[in-house]
Amino acid sequence: MPNPFHDAFANLKLVFQPHAENLKVIADTASEYTLISKTPSPFPQHKGKGMYFGSVRLGKAYVSFHLMPLYMNSALTRSISPTLKKRMQGKSCFNFKNSPEPELLAELRRLTDSGFQQFRQKRWL
Repeated sequence: MPNPFHDAFANLKLVFQPHAENLKVIADTASEYTLISKTPSPFPQHKGKGMYFGSVRLGKAYVSFHLMPLYMNSALTRSISPTLKKRMQGKSCFNFKNSPEPELLAELRRLTDSGFQQFRQKRWL
């Protein structure tokens, strides 16, 4: 029987795929997929490293989808549907026990695309 966490991980990872060539993949394992900016962050606390964009992490109790642009964009955060908001943990993380429904994946793609455009406009890529 397929593990629902692995299906969730695979489907959530696909949300980031359209932007992977413009970002730097720093982790691509069976349990973590993480993207950062290719250019150094403008913020001194990052010490010249790329700015964290997002990740998918396979945990023991759920799969988490992290999208850092939400942390920095209140308008984008306000656009999150109530259904997706129920899965939100903190300011930029969503937890899933099963693969997200198609409408939630579509919404995560929209949020990710908007976040990517934000990073591009601010020249953080």
